[in-house]
Amino acid sequence: MARVQLALNVSNLDDAIDFYSKLFNTTPAKLRPGYANFAIDEPPLKLVLMEVAELRGQGVSQALNHLGVEVESTEMVTAATARLRDEGMATEVEAQTNCCFAIQDKVWVNDPDGAPWEVYTVLADAPVESGVSGDGQCCIPEATQRVAIGIGGTATSESSCC
Repeated sequence: MARVQLALNVSNLDDAIDFYSKLFNTTPAKLRPGYANFAIDEPPLKLVLMEVAELRGQGVSQALNHLGVEVESTEMVTAATARLRDEGMATEVEAQTNCCFAIQDKVWVNDPDGAPWEVYTVLADAPVESGVSGDGQCCIPEATQRVAIGIGGTATSESSCC
């Protein structure tokens, strides 16, 4: 199954979980300190929430972290990488990266305005997080620019996220 991913920075994780649980009539598939994700069947969506307390009152322009498409296998990530490169897009590949409490293979690209998109597959659960830098930022590779969301600019390159 393929589905779109939406990763949002939120100022209060509990409030966001309550809202999105009601909106999509489901509960989170994974909960960790400062982090939740929903695997929504209808519509097919992976919703990731990352708590960033400094966002309270900043509005929606501060909410976008990154976007993604979850696919079923590493082979599908590899195929997406080849297709995107064939289309002339700059790609950044990450293999076996620990991010958002999961081991993942992925490829990153940017839209024309710099919004980061990932095509990824989850290989295994990870009990420890290494991709979120502590300030709620997803560790999108340095070569992949973030959306101008006003929280730290470019993320670190230690791994990617979600």
